[in-house]
Amino acid sequence: MLANLLLIALAGASAVFCAPAAPEVTDADVLQLALTLEHLENAFYASGLAKYSESDFEKAGFPFWVRGRFAQIGQHEADHVTFLSGALGSSATKPCQYNFPHTDPRSFAALSMILENVGGSAYIGAAQLLSNKDTLTAAASILAVESRHASWVSSAVLKEQGWNGAFDTPITPSGAFSLAAQFITSCPPTNPALPVTPFPALTLANSAPAPGAKVAVKVAGAKSADAKFVAWLSGLKTVYSDIATDGTTVVPPGLMGTVFAVVVSSKDQPPSQATLRSGLAEVQFPFNSFAREAAA
Repeated sequence: MLANLLLIALAGASAVFCAPAAPEVTDADVLQLALTLEHLENAFYASGLAKYSESDFEKAGFPFWVRGRFAQIGQHEADHVTFLSGALGSSATKPCQYNFPHTDPRSFAALSMILENVGGSAYIGAAQLLSNKDTLTAAASILAVESRHASWVSSAVLKEQGWNGAFDTPITPSGAFSLAAQFITSCPPTNPALPVTPFPALTLANSAPAPGAKVAVKVAGAKSADAKFVAWLSGLKTVYSDIATDGTTVVPPGLMGTVFAVVVSSKDQPPSQATLRSGLAEVQFPFNSFAREAAA
């Protein structure tokens, strides 16, 4: 279910709705991006829970209390929107129009985990851009809640692992927005520019591949001549795989939980704005209680 949902979502991600990044990123810029992501999550839960009743969740095989927990998560996201909007005042970015490809409570739950993982990793990646300690503390408080959400959905609802490893993965503002953009259809023209750079969407033929599997890699739009590698972002580590002339790559061993993939031009330096040739794709590597993580 999760793999199918990821493929559906990524197949529709052909554009990134953003303006070029400003030369310097301010705390307000970071908060505008955070609010953009929180608006998306808030809309996701509000629309999904309006669509599916407690009975619908039970018919899908979930315990009766699962919808109630999702309602609590939805309230958290609404509170995050209120908090960030208050901090930004009249300049706060407004909600966009969205398209969420869920068709039943199970696909809704799977998409919830995708969004919560993006939110958590986005907050981790943006931490280094914040200069005000009070703002950083508030962001860390929201980050902790987003991580709890993702853990609960993954373990209690989807019956997978409750964590990805000893470290979670930081992603840049541009990377986070490239993932969020696949669910955005339009935004108010008066919204402030975000601190992001547009990259073409990345699609993997299998969004939950086994290590060692060969998967097709597709970057939307014109092909870049130096799109040579896939960087797999896992915790604080990055591993690489070559992209063959037929557009396929072999998944490296040792990947666990939620991993972010991105096409890059070089593996001799960490992925950066200069080496990225695509947006991010979220990839899942479920593992059981007997799995052991490789040492960092």
